[in-house]
Amino acid sequence: MPKVFPELHSSPVIHKLPKPILTKDDIPYDAALVFNAGVIKHEGKYLMVFRDDYGTDEQSFSPEHRFKGIKLGIAVSDNGIDGWKVWEKPLIDSVDITDSEVQRFYDPRITKIDGKLYLCLAMDTGHGIRGCVAALNDSLDGFELLSVSVPDNRNMVLFPEKIGGLYVRLERPFPVYGRGDIDRFDLWLSKSPDLRFWGEHALVLGVEDVPYVNDKIGPAAPPVKTEKGWLTTFHAVDRDKSRGKNGWEPTWDKRYSAGIMLLDKDDPSKVLGMSKMPLIAPDLPFETDAGFRQNVIFPGGMILEDSGEVKIYYGASDTVECVATADVGDLLALCTEKR
Repeated sequence: MPKVFPELHSSPVIHKLPKPILTKDDIPYDAALVFNAGVIKHEGKYLMVFRDDYGTDEQSFSPEHRFKGIKLGIAVSDNGIDGWKVWEKPLIDSVDITDSEVQRFYDPRITKIDGKLYLCLAMDTGHGIRGCVAALNDSLDGFELLSVSVPDNRNMVLFPEKIGGLYVRLERPFPVYGRGDIDRFDLWLSKSPDLRFWGEHALVLGVEDVPYVNDKIGPAAPPVKTEKGWLTTFHAVDRDKSRGKNGWEPTWDKRYSAGIMLLDKDDPSKVLGMSKMPLIAPDLPFETDAGFRQNVIFPGGMILEDSGEVKIYYGASDTVECVATADVGDLLALCTEKR
């Protein structure tokens, strides 16, 4: 399925690499789709935790098979762009899960807080999708679940420091009835004293606040701190039933783009500004014309370099992992310009 209409374009301040930085061909074990990774800088290198799941044949994504062989893998790079070295063993393989209620972990987001690495994960269970916060062990070969939400909640990301003495996360609950439409999902915030118990829930951004969306929004990469506030990406979905089928669903009429906003440094439930146009939209051939589920962009990691360059890591077409760059000043300007 090629580019869909009405067309959306990435912001002129965004510079995409012309090809993905990680694909299934880079993985030393059986892999099918490699995307939606979390990325941070750790011990002088760039550390990626990526999602590898499904296959592209009918049997692989049938309901009875699609939770088998799903993995979270680890890759490391010296410069965050190329030369990614994938660890020989995945962080977790779904075939090793012993809890009969848990089907898989996926969509990892990684954050460092006070020198400790944490993951936010989605977890499919026999009774719904739950969001998790986990602590990675020092050898990066396992993790401890600290908290698991009730269904249905996901796309959680942690802020990289406490705010007002509390841990803070962004999340996207998805109530079927609460908003009147099946996919009318918004972006929320919650707080915790210990990463285990979460409360003080607050709405951050509603679907109706984003001009290029008619379906749902939610968190993307963990926010990064700037002198003006928390620079924050979010995923943004529009849909059109004329777009046809793609992926394992009976129909696929969605397009995923990425937006950007600025949150208050001391009260991140307050939006200081937001670009009225997408930051990153599917517009390269491997984002629109190839892959398992086309016209999908989903950021999972964002790194602010000392030079002012921002690296934004994103999955494309639910198939490959990519990176785009921008200047932090340009991104802040998008969030504060008057329209």
